[in-house]
Amino acid sequence: MATTTLNGASVQINTGKESVVIKLALDGIEGGRSLDVTGFGPAVIYAGHVIIQDTVSKDFKPMPLTTNDTVYGSLPANHVYVGVLRASVLKSLPMAGILTNGTVNPEATPFSMTSILSAFKTAVPTITWRAD
Repeated sequence: MATTTLNGASVQINTGKESVVIKLALDGIEGGRSLDVTGFGPAVIYAGHVIIQDTVSKDFKPMPLTTNDTVYGSLPANHVYVGVLRASVLKSLPMAGILTNGTVNPEATPFSMTSILSAFKTAVPTITWRAD
């Protein structure tokens, strides 16, 4: 199970898009979850990032990115889509609020949803995707 260390230096995160990407939050995973960030490259995981779960270990993780960290990669084996990140978090402090029901602006997500949107909608039909 993923854990989070609460000791560390203070860092400021740019949260300018958070109110734009999550248009309506109706429900989420109660209490949030610590994300397993093993192998995740960027230092910040921004609001709107797709969150997945390992069906074997039950760990929650940010959706992997391609090797150049510019687009979503493939959904790993034994993983399912569960929601989107409600607020930006540091990779070093990955305590995540996970939206499971609401409305998200696909034009404001940190990475293009084009390659995974259809599969995500099937897996999490309680999230509506609507651009401004």
